[in-house]
Amino acid sequence: MISRSRFLPSTSARTRRLAVLTFLSLLAAGFAAAITYAAPSPDAQKFSVSFPKERSAQPLDGRLLLILSNDPSEEPRMQISLAPRTQMIFGIDIDGMQPGQPATIDDSSFGYPVRYLHDVKPGEYYMQVVLNRYETFHRADGTTVKLHMDQGEGQHWNVSPTNLYSKPVKITIGANASATPITVSLDQEIPAIPAPKDTKYIRHMRIQSALLTKFWGRPMFLSANILVPEGFDEHPNARFPLAIFEDHFNHDFEGFRTEPPDPNLKPDFSERFHISGYNRIQQEEEYKFYQQWIGPKFPRLLVAQINHANPYYDDSYAVDSANLGPYGEAIETELIPALEKQFRAIGQGWARFVYGGSTGGWESIAVQMFYPDHYNGAFIACPDPVDFRAYTNINLYKDKNAFFIQGPHTEVAQPGFRDYLGHTIATTQSVNQYELALGDHSRSGEQYDIWQAVYGPVGADGYPAEIFNKETGEIDPKIAAYWKEHYDLSDILQRNWSTLGPKLRGKLRIYVGSADNYMLNNAVYLIEDFLKSTTNPPYEGEVKYGDRAEHCWNGDPTEPNYLSRLHYNTMYVPMILDRIQKTAPAGADLTSWRY
Repeated sequence: MISRSRFLPSTSARTRRLAVLTFLSLLAAGFAAAITYAAPSPDAQKFSVSFPKERSAQPLDGRLLLILSNDPSEEPRMQISLAPRTQMIFGIDIDGMQPGQPATIDDSSFGYPVRYLHDVKPGEYYMQVVLNRYETFHRADGTTVKLHMDQGEGQHWNVSPTNLYSKPVKITIGANASATPITVSLDQEIPAIPAPKDTKYIRHMRIQSALLTKFWGRPMFLSANILVPEGFDEHPNARFPLAIFEDHFNHDFEGFRTEPPDPNLKPDFSERFHISGYNRIQQEEEYKFYQQWIGPKFPRLLVAQINHANPYYDDSYAVDSANLGPYGEAIETELIPALEKQFRAIGQGWARFVYGGSTGGWESIAVQMFYPDHYNGAFIACPDPVDFRAYTNINLYKDKNAFFIQGPHTEVAQPGFRDYLGHTIATTQSVNQYELALGDHSRSGEQYDIWQAVYGPVGADGYPAEIFNKETGEIDPKIAAYWKEHYDLSDILQRNWSTLGPKLRGKLRIYVGSADNYMLNNAVYLIEDFLKSTTNPPYEGEVKYGDRAEHCWNGDPTEPNYLSRLHYNTMYVPMILDRIQKTAPAGADLTSWRY
């Protein structure tokens, strides 16, 4: 789920997962308040933005983003988040913007956390503008859409290669805005990201997907970062079990360090975990993992982090969908077979496992359910909502509004994020205001928009149909019914247990903290109620809760969350080995990989 930049932007996948909760100790009264909208004012400050032909001789489409900041510590484009300390951002769409021809950002732009430019307090600000570039896709379903294509950064507008931006400049916005627009030149371009390099233990692969290329009408690719076992090159006849580590986009394989921790590393402070020196702890744990990995008694297996960034998000949720296309089939029938062939995996369902947390947790249970014979077990940590009766705090089938808990005479803002003490840090409404500033038509690259893109049908305009109005919160029951039919995992299990149950017996293991920051435990309670009721057959898995544990508790009651979250690639190994021993077919290879 929100294990990336939705709350605090960052260029590193690991930093994203750490930074996401760093504002937990801050006050958030402003986010809990209802957002009201006023008519645009002609007296608001205007900005005239253009780009030189040296940056592009062709007209450009995209989302023009104006950032205003009173914090000089870093570039304004790095200071937009859902944290209370966020700076301001205002967005407009541009279509066919010609080089040298200005576009105007005025009071009609959609702002966050300040809705309108006319409400910006007079004063001095550091100003910066970014153009998040869109490309045109002529899809196989007959629709034409304009979207930002990931450039190897994981759908982050502020660091995405080829995006244009301006240098920060200091400006003054007065009580009475100047009639003359402030001029801005997008004369900078974010450079390309170098491809990761292979090492002894970490390898990389990339394939063009025929299925996705056909759907999107242009070449589309899938990739993977693979951790190979000790002795991989020295044992060419060995065949290995495969563990798929579902996660957000990862530029390279993370959490594995072959060198001792840096003794000169300056310790940082983790606001999420309230401890000092968490960067040192990470390096220590990464090095310990390496030492375990090469140890003589550690089983030899492959671990693959697969990457499927797309025009809507850094991740496809690993399923087929009307808006994203056949990502499930592409991963299962194109990427994984190619990976298993190249890296000598056993290549059979009994020797293939899946695990992950948050978005990766939802993906883990989803692929185990949708491809039950492809995997022999799913370890599902803090999954995104697996039952839409608890879509975080929202019941999509009974509630009329996603933003407010409504009574006959009052309404209360629906919390979207809570800290470890239960304080509301962001509301569902404020999260969606943030997304609307970054992009309309589900183009923000953020959480609610990707859920809408994955789970929903295609709308009349070719973009994802809205599950709820992002300005009012009104839920569309027809779209909710579509979601239920296709992606409510709990409901799908209940409807199909007679056929799915025998294939899933003993394969589902779910873990979540009882104090999950996104209330993801609520949906787990509901799916557990059904799983515990199964008798024909019984599900024979497990559901466990971490007492007072936050996002993303992954099942280890003996370690604090700040440590256990670093152990995904080792903590499930004993259960994987036990499952292999109990379920491998006669004549299965149980020895070549145990050197």
